[in-house]
Amino acid sequence: MLELARRTLDIEARALDGLKARQGDGFVAAVQAMLACRGRIVVMGMGKSGHVGRKVAATLASTGTPAFFVHPAEASHGDLGMVTKDDVVLAISNSGESDEIGAILPAIKRLGVTLVAMTGGAESSLARHADIVVSSAVDQEACPLNLAPTASTTAQVALGDALAVALLDARGFREEDFARSHPGGSLGRKLLMHVADLMHGGDAVPRVGLDARVPEMLREMTSKGFGFTAVVDAAGGVAGIFTDGDLRRLIETGSDLRGLAAREVMHAGPRRIRAEALAVEAADLMEQHRITGLVVVDAEDRLIGVLNTNDLMRAKVI
Repeated sequence: MLELARRTLDIEARALDGLKARQGDGFVAAVQAMLACRGRIVVMGMGKSGHVGRKVAATLASTGTPAFFVHPAEASHGDLGMVTKDDVVLAISNSGESDEIGAILPAIKRLGVTLVAMTGGAESSLARHADIVVSSAVDQEACPLNLAPTASTTAQVALGDALAVALLDARGFREEDFARSHPGGSLGRKLLMHVADLMHGGDAVPRVGLDARVPEMLREMTSKGFGFTAVVDAAGGVAGIFTDGDLRRLIETGSDLRGLAAREVMHAGPRRIRAEALAVEAADLMEQHRITGLVVVDAEDRLIGVLNTNDLMRAKVI
């Protein structure tokens, strides 16, 4: 079993190596046509090539090239209406002789769309009708009978990825663009979620004035439940912070807590962050300084919110 598995992987690896040498003007022309496309890339394929086509369309769409899949058999019964003259059709067929694709080739040509063929059949019907041909030919299938689509479908997937990568690079596609099309993924959360989306504001923010006594600070910390309170000046600017750790250390000194004011026991110049900052920046700041909470300030350094690691964990930023 292992020997057969290794043989399969060797054949498919050789197929991909051979595929590199087969790429040339056809691949470049396909990328240029897709870049110039004012509509969408319509991907078609039957059988295993259809499964590959769905993946190729999804990869293109998620990397900045609008694309969708149309089943060739359904296209013959009305779905061809999804294709407009501004689109580019990418038809995938290893043999290039798929009956279902062949049946709609005349209609596609009448629409005047650019037809790109990804095929292993250089002299096939599909290749002859296509405006651009991208070779997906392989020397042999990994199937011991040389029948089941194996190496050929691996080649198609790899070529689809190569097209998508060439297009995203040409478009200047960036991490931020990827995040916008993947808002539910971890990258989307890191690049799209801001501190303002997660912070606690208004009456939920623990705050006391500079002259507040320790008992008042303790009540504020307890009622708000963040393990710290911000200390603000008369204008609402952040002057300092007092944490439950600071309280424990004060108790250990035996000081008379009732007579101490916030300005005497606070940490001046606490770590802070702006509301418009990315949530991942807040996570990095907390990790770097080994703290579990941050005060959020506006452009004038006035306190507007607080954020802690629990908020970031709930949002799956960390």
